[in-house]
Amino acid sequence: MINRYITDSIVHSLIPGRVTVLFGARRTGKTTLINSIADKLSEKRVLKLNGEDLTVAEILASGRREVLESLTQGYDCIIIDEAQSINGIGKNLKLLIDSRPDLSILATGSASFDLRNQIGEPLTGRSVYFLLYPFACGELGMDYLETQRSISDLLIYGAYPQVFLSKNNKEKRLLLENIKNGYLLKDVLLLDNLKDSLFVMHLLRLVAFQIGNEVSFNELASQLGSTVKTVQRYLDILEKTFVIFRLNGFSRNLRKEITKSPRYYFWDNGIRNVIINNLNPIENRDDVGKLWENYCVSERVKKQVYLQKFSDFYFWRTYDQQEIDLIEITEGSMSAFEFKWSLKNVRIPTAFKNHYPDAKFKVINRENFLVFLNLLE
Repeated sequence: MINRYITDSIVHSLIPGRVTVLFGARRTGKTTLINSIADKLSEKRVLKLNGEDLTVAEILASGRREVLESLTQGYDCIIIDEAQSINGIGKNLKLLIDSRPDLSILATGSASFDLRNQIGEPLTGRSVYFLLYPFACGELGMDYLETQRSISDLLIYGAYPQVFLSKNNKEKRLLLENIKNGYLLKDVLLLDNLKDSLFVMHLLRLVAFQIGNEVSFNELASQLGSTVKTVQRYLDILEKTFVIFRLNGFSRNLRKEITKSPRYYFWDNGIRNVIINNLNPIENRDDVGKLWENYCVSERVKKQVYLQKFSDFYFWRTYDQQEIDLIEITEGSMSAFEFKWSLKNVRIPTAFKNHYPDAKFKVINRENFLVFLNLLE
């Protein structure tokens, strides 16, 4: 059992009269996590339900106080997996909490904005949210030597729990294909009644090849024979189903700074690689720099979110090609990071140094990666 960063925080959040919601893509370990949390609540009477069970979904969508009270009678805590499958879940949870203020509720969802929209407004002030990603490096419990041995595999196959724990590369590949075809697209297409899975895969493939570069919505629309509005809509849904995330350009009004076009990264390297159908080993690839950058950026963002640091993240680039991969602002303090797979050193861009003299700058490579994640002193 690999302990997840947010386990204790979720347990502490389970107080009477509150709904705790755990978001995350399918197959990131939400069910395993809530089962382990249920085990920790040994002093409470816990009822575990699955929103994809039609009988459960019908009862929880009933809108009838007496039905909900009958379902939860005798329990202190209710755990609802796949809550996004239940119609009107937000209003029904509010009804349940209103009638059973002694009850604590934990719900999971694989689509953030759909479930958040349902739950957010009815339960304003009585709900708390957590995010679960594929395994973070720090959750794996590896020391420096183990990390050095494993980093190539992490760059290629990523860290979805089942994939990481698989015994061989063939099994890893089959699992990644299954996640891509069976789960990833399922949530994307279910939202807003989308139907074009081929379009989604073409869009993701184009984004996957542009790791570390600004994405032009006009270019994507042209390549896909679509409209900018459609491209932006699908990208937004891919973000909210935890496939990709964006960084915007950072600027404090320096005229040469680029801010209009975002960069996109994948929450998991394995998903990125299976989408472009390239799971070749590191030594046979020409995109190792992109893989390293994607992994470093996603790991840093995951760690800060888990630690509830409330950091803001950007990239920085000027029209004359000076750039920095990641800008992080935490409590007013600015840090700048450049990611290099090779061990060569890189100087801070002159324009950045002159305009942001108080910013800390660091080149992140394989040797200091664990320090970057605060896993080593």
